[in-house]
Amino acid sequence: MKNTKKLGRMRLKSRIKPKRYVNKKHMDYIHTFPCCLQASGDCLGSVQAHHLMKPWDGVRGMGLKATDRNLIPLCQRHHIMLHKRGNEFAFFEETMGFADYGKVTAQRYWKQSPHNDDEEE
Repeated sequence: MKNTKKLGRMRLKSRIKPKRYVNKKHMDYIHTFPCCLQASGDCLGSVQAHHLMKPWDGVRGMGLKATDRNLIPLCQRHHIMLHKRGNEFAFFEETMGFADYGKVTAQRYWKQSPHNDDEEE
């Protein structure tokens, strides 16, 4: 009987999602910038913080959003276009001519953020 309970707890633990790094101050900081794709000239709508689908830091999986270190500012139009495209690398290649644009940009914003050493919120 004891082995059955232990097995059940082990299965439950394996289904628990790892805790994701959250930093509201960094997210607020990202919202202070214009769309990082404004060079393409077709921005529209308010700026939204986009969590990279292919993060430079950490992992992302089914039902698991990237950490707040992986944020870039996108206008509403570009955010919708990116998600409709589905493939982040292809979207950035087509839009900016560089597939890793999102990763490089998110890393730059994180390193410049005054909140990059804040504790998790």
